[in-house]
Amino acid sequence: MLPSRYFVFALCVIGCLVAAVFALKGQPVYWTAAIPLAALSLVGLRDVTQTRQAIRRNYPIVSHFRFLFESFRPEIRQYLLEDDTEETPFSRVQRSIVYQRAKNAVDKRAFGTQLNVYEPNYEWINHSMAPTEPKGHDFRIDIGHVHAKLPYSASVYNISAMSFGALSANAVRALNAGAKKGGFFHDTGEGSISRYHREMGGDLVWEIGSGYFGCRNRDGTFNLERFIENASQPQVKMIELKLSQGAKPGHGGVLPGAKVTPEIAEARGVMVGEDCISPAKHSAFNSPIGLLEFIKQLRDASGGKPTGFKLSIGHPWEWFGIAKAMLETGITPDFIVVDGGEGGTGAAPLEFTDHVGAPLREALMLVHNTLVGIGKRQQVRIGASGKIVTAFDVARTLAMGADWCNSARGFMFALGCIQAQTCHSGKCPTGVTTQDLLRQRALVVPDKSERVYQFHLNTMKALKELIAAAGLMHPNELGPEHVIRRVSSTEVRSLAALHGWARPNELLSDTPDHPVFKVFWKVARADTFHAPEHTLSLRGSKLV
Repeated sequence: MLPSRYFVFALCVIGCLVAAVFALKGQPVYWTAAIPLAALSLVGLRDVTQTRQAIRRNYPIVSHFRFLFESFRPEIRQYLLEDDTEETPFSRVQRSIVYQRAKNAVDKRAFGTQLNVYEPNYEWINHSMAPTEPKGHDFRIDIGHVHAKLPYSASVYNISAMSFGALSANAVRALNAGAKKGGFFHDTGEGSISRYHREMGGDLVWEIGSGYFGCRNRDGTFNLERFIENASQPQVKMIELKLSQGAKPGHGGVLPGAKVTPEIAEARGVMVGEDCISPAKHSAFNSPIGLLEFIKQLRDASGGKPTGFKLSIGHPWEWFGIAKAMLETGITPDFIVVDGGEGGTGAAPLEFTDHVGAPLREALMLVHNTLVGIGKRQQVRIGASGKIVTAFDVARTLAMGADWCNSARGFMFALGCIQAQTCHSGKCPTGVTTQDLLRQRALVVPDKSERVYQFHLNTMKALKELIAAAGLMHPNELGPEHVIRRVSSTEVRSLAALHGWARPNELLSDTPDHPVFKVFWKVARADTFHAPEHTLSLRGSKLV
């Protein structure tokens, strides 16, 4: 049965043929219908055969109405003062920047900033009177340089975790091909390594979640032999254990059996048609010490590849327990990826999307300050993810303590995502998040992989310009003193002055003044994630 989105195209073709038949039978008046219908049919034929725009391939003819409306929307908003409720201004600006950079178009703008620079939370980077000339834009950071036998040199901007199954095969192909060309990594997401990741050959970070997909037994527990088989692949550069994610921290997930295709089953190590369950917590360990011992086991079994974990910060004493476990065992992860509660590109329960998990800024500062305070910051690299799309987003995040950034949203925009918010329905209009073969054919891999590459390339060039203007040579020189935030209409503060920053090793000898450390550091335990009894007496107090 013909999908309804092709109905107009089919109607034009049939109408053209019928009108032409009547016209040829001696009723020339029908040419007035046959000719315009033929023109529309040619437009539709061109739409389904072109490779540049997924929307046109999936919605021939009718998609042009969308482009028409977009073409005069600025005038509508200017003269009618119409509110744009379709998406937030933040998302709209981000998506516009990505589209321009992905298409290698000029991203300059006339007539100054369109932002209100006197609104609270407006931010900027201070420039230098002595700008520099960095040699290149391919900024990299070494990961695993302390404990791993096979350290990895990563770009400071990479593709964040998105699983095959959540993404289509063509989306995975395009992302990985773009990553290979641009020399940055592609995080597999917890859906493991699919044939489509392997096909393109780009660097992979293998994310392992609580379902242990790709390294599991039939009962869902961890299988070391299967882990070694996947981890030993040269394409896998790092191992990332997912404790929680910003989109829905503390929440498990189920991919219904009806959606478990042979390709998904092959990648995840489950049966076709069987529910694919991600529990809310891991079964391989149940304490901070157990977590670090598991990290060491994975690092050793992988042959010494950099191994770390990803988490969204929740109860501070649980994170402090992990930090104390580092001190007690002497085991440190090679990296920690901090996932902000505002992140997430897929579907999640509304309350979790909006109200669970610490936002990236607070979470990143807590992890950075803790590692500084226990003297481990030089041993552990920090990655960050959570709505990081522009070069300024990257610069600000690095200034706040990260070593590199990951982005899902930005690279989805580069693939052509229009934020239709139908990711969970299987009816993605651009072929990015669907397993429908007809819909995903609209996403043409060679074209979209080039856009992924160009988006990364042009974002790194923009970052180079920011770094040069600030008088620096590498993004790792950025600090909180370089970024300024307006806190009211009459006051501004640097991030260095606005937030508290730990002193090296201070948690080893005393307790800092920040309330979170002051209350929870002493009561946190390395042998359990459970809440210390001391916290029961704190209910109702104003600690944060």
